[in-house]
Amino acid sequence: MAELEIHHEAEEAAADPLGKKIGALAAVLAVALAIVTIASHRTHTAAIMHKSTANDQWTYYQATRIKLHSVEMSEQIAALLTDKNGAGGILAKSADQKAKYEKTSRDVEREARNADAAAEADENRALRYDIGEGLLEIGLVLSSLYFISKKKMFPAMGVVSGLAGAAVAVTGLLA
Repeated sequence: MAELEIHHEAEEAAADPLGKKIGALAAVLAVALAIVTIASHRTHTAAIMHKSTANDQWTYYQATRIKLHSVEMSEQIAALLTDKNGAGGILAKSADQKAKYEKTSRDVEREARNADAAAEADENRALRYDIGEGLLEIGLVLSSLYFISKKKMFPAMGVVSGLAGAAVAVTGLLA
């Protein structure tokens, strides 16, 4: 009868104490990767929401400017009429409307520009998170290559990549 050789993982782990450390390193890199991935996704969502708000504000700005233009046109038409046709009352009313639409359009324009700036800031932060995420993924993969090759250079490269990824991701918090 042929002999059956049974390998026990516990024996292999005891024979490779560095493997335990590298396994723990991979776990830490995986947790950091998960955190940065979540931050990246949430920041992309915030950027989309800010951009949507900016688009809404720019649409409202355009509508206000169209109303302003309509009031200006009615002023010009009323100016062509004589006072006996009621042009004075029309001009007084349109002056009030014109002032209202000019103020509203300035306010809306400011809000739209602020929303555009917020969206751009979110995209800049998200880019940093994405780069950090990529470097952490590379670090995790490089560290895991130790288990195939048993070469210590892979976890060393994984640590360098992981630290670089974490550093870039942290700059996303500061941006």
